[in-house]
Amino acid sequence: MSFFASPKHPGWRPMLVLASASPRRLALLEQAGLKPDALLPADLDETPLKGERPRDLSRRLAREKAQAAQIGAASRPDLEGCYIVAADTVVAVGRRILPKAEIVDEAAACLRLLSGRAHRVYTSVALVTPGGAIRERVVETRLRFKRLSTEDIETYLASGEWRGKAGGYAIQGIAGSFVVKLVGSYTAVVGLPLHETVNLLGGEGFPVRFGWMNIG
Repeated sequence: MSFFASPKHPGWRPMLVLASASPRRLALLEQAGLKPDALLPADLDETPLKGERPRDLSRRLAREKAQAAQIGAASRPDLEGCYIVAADTVVAVGRRILPKAEIVDEAAACLRLLSGRAHRVYTSVALVTPGGAIRERVVETRLRFKRLSTEDIETYLASGEWRGKAGGYAIQGIAGSFVVKLVGSYTAVVGLPLHETVNLLGGEGFPVRFGWMNIG
């Protein structure tokens, strides 16, 4: 049994699992002083259901990721009584859901669509408590891009930064310079809404300030 898994130890805290392999989500969680004890990413089919709205897709996938990690954690005695955090981000223009771009043509189509116009990013966070309950939040952020020139788009595509990113861009990188206006949560657009995540954990009894003294 690990140091953190023994409730008899004065430095004990519950185990924390991040249901993601995303380095961005891991970095955001650690930015809030929350270092997960395990990463349990889920390999899900993220295809939207027929007629599924962007907000609902984000919520469903976050919940499914959390439930998959819950099953994985159940087979590991060292993760008994853990808290599980999962998240999913969806970029949309109106009701049109943009893909997580994997090829250049997908990313190019996304950037041309987003150029000079407003869009929305929905990021859902799902928390599984030690008792098995699931708590959820959906965060909606509105953004507007500048009008992108052909050179902007072609050079950004050449950077490769778009690969695997919802909507074909990463706001924490070069594409941050495309954003004219943002209303909502920057960290949600990156991939994990920190305010809502910390509030969910704290509201369910996780000691969110446990690691703050050791930062720096």
